Amino acid sequence: MNHLHFLDEEAAKRIEPELKNIRSYVIQLDVSKTAPDELSYDILDGKLHIFLQPRSGGWSKDDLNFAHGTYRHDLIICMGAKRLEDCGRVFEDHPDFFYRTPIVNIDHAPGNEHFGHVNVVDMTSTSLGEVCHDFVAGCAPELFDEEMATQFLTGMIAKTRSFRSQNVTPKTLQVASALMGKGAKRDKIVDHLYRTRSIETLRLWGRALARLKSDPERGLVWTVLSQQDFLHAGTSEEALSGIVEELISSSPVAKIAVLFFEDADRNTTALVHTTRPHDAIVLCMPFKPAGTHEEVRLLFPNKRIVDVETNIIGHLKQALTRT
Repeated sequence: MNHLHFLDEEAAKRIEPELKNIRSYVIQLDVSKTAPDELSYDILDGKLHIFLQPRSGGWSKDDLNFAHGTYRHDLIICMGAKRLEDCGRVFEDHPDFFYRTPIVNIDHAPGNEHFGHVNVVDMTSTSLGEVCHDFVAGCAPELFDEEMATQFLTGMIAKTRSFRSQNVTPKTLQVASALMGKGAKRDKIVDHLYRTRSIETLRLWGRALARLKSDPERGLVWTVLSQQDFLHAGTSEEALSGIVEELISSSPVAKIAVLFFEDADRNTTALVHTTRPHDAIVLCMPFKPAGTHEEVRLLFPNKRIVDVETNIIGHLKQALTRT
């Protein structure tokens, strides 16, 4: 998220969506009887050729063995994942790595499965920032500095929409106060989260709010943005960050907010954001959701936005009626 780069822009650039070079591979050769004299390699036709010259004698295929090396990382820290499957492709592509490596599981969701070797789960906290503050304060308070305090407070402010959400507790405010006492830059956080929107972004937000629809009985709000809206506003999909949260903020009874929008190829996407006790993945399961239990993205290639809106809202109303 570009508006969070102010925390540490260089660190943000190093965040990768996948694990690369996760482990080494070892080619073992028994040299107890025949010592090597020269070694070289080349890549030919997409294959690695290793050339070995013995000092004397030779080797057979029985002297050769292929093995997996150790993993490059010796600890996994999972944040905001109820279960390992929530880690998405990283877990799907490397399940053995997760099963063989110690895991620290940090979360505040009620449905967390405590899958870690160390589980730091506090359901009473409003955000990961609050959980992390309590964890560090309890085991290594000397690590706190101005930068860390600002990062934790940023998470709390973003998650609670500047302490306007219903789950804010007196403890939340105490933690925020403690972080400010440790040097957290609240004004800087608020400026970057809420006061740095471009005119184009605000114009797009205005179009979204002008079309806001709601179902108060079910706590549901939604809006639609066509490709023409992006063109008239002079911006792109990047400006959508924060709109869904703004939809919930604009309606005190809203528990679920949906934003429908078209891309340049007229494909339709739906962003579904939920608050407790609702689960975005469970609610949207028939539509192959991608995301977290609080916000998912639904893709509908070559589908008209009006048809998608009717389908999704109809499904959500029916699902919410059952609950």
